[in-house]
Parts: sequence; C-alpha cells; structure tokens
Amino acid sequence: MKHTDPSHAVLREARELGHEARAGTQDHAALKLWLRMLSCTTQVEAEIRRRLRSRFGVSLARFDYMAQLYRHPEGLKMRELSRSLMVTGGNVTGLTDELERDALVMRESSPTDRRSWIVRLTPRGRHTFEAMAAEHEQWILSLFGHLDGKDLQRLYTLLGELRVQLIRNDTPGEEKA
Repeated sequence: MKHTDPSHAVLREARELGHEARAGTQDHAALKLWLRMLSCTTQVEAEIRRRLRSRFGVSLARFDYMAQLYRHPEGLKMRELSRSLMVTGGNVTGLTDELERDALVMRESSPTDRRSWIVRLTPRGRHTFEAMAAEHEQWILSLFGHLDGKDLQRLYTLLGELRVQLIRNDTPGEEKA
C-alpha cells in the first residue's frame, strides 16, 4: 500500500503523523493500519485528558475510576475495581484516598469479608460524574462528528471482527500482560 490516501499527505504536511511516521511505503497494510489506529487512539485520549483537566481539573484515571463506580451503584471491592481498571491495587488505593478526601467516594468494610473494602460514589460523586460524563459524551461525538452514521457503524463492525479474531488467537493458559 502506497501512501496514496489524501489524509496521509495532510498529516505529513501538518507534521502530525504521530505513530504513522514509523511506517514506510513498503510496509504491509496491516502494519500501517495498526499505526494509524494507535495514532488515532493516542490523539483522542490526549484530547480527552486535556479537556478533563481543563474543564473539571481531573485526570483521565480519576474519570475512569468514577465511571466504573457509576456503573455499580452498589459499590465494588477494591480488588474488583483494580481488575476492571487494569491497574495495581496501589493505584486504586491512591485514587480512593484522593476521591474520599474530596467527598466523591466512600469506603466501607465488606459485610462478607473483613479484609475487603467496598467503594462507592457518594451522592456528590454521582452528581459530579454525571456532569463530566455528559460533556465527555459530547466531546466524543464532536471528535467523531465528521464520520457519518454509516461509516461509524462500518468501522465499529470491522474493529469488532478484529477483536473477535484477536481473542481467537489467544493461546489458552498464556498469561496476559
């Protein structure tokens, strides 16, 4: 695949190739696609981080943490939260301490396991997260706004097929990073 698509020329001229700059004209189309997906993900994530920091003074990690708790109004054990966020227990403890200090979450001992803590959003935390989530959704719609509904659905379907293939390629018993 040559760099014949007009977007590549525009990105190169704007010095915004990002990860795509690693690909050469002789590289396989799959490698170029991977680098383009990585560039898009990095760019969208950086923009969301910037907007969360600017608008609400929170990190993406804090937003993701609160999103997990929002989906579980009954609360989550710290270990479950750590697993769902794919971060260490130390990271979750640090975020919990910060959010508890800001009265956005509360921590209670588990009634079934004295060694575990259950964390849940406070009413203030739920209200704060709802405000952030509403703006977050608008940011995502805006960032993807140039794609029409048909293109969005096609891209979503293709990436879903890729994910299914990746899961099928997983070697059973092999530990994931």
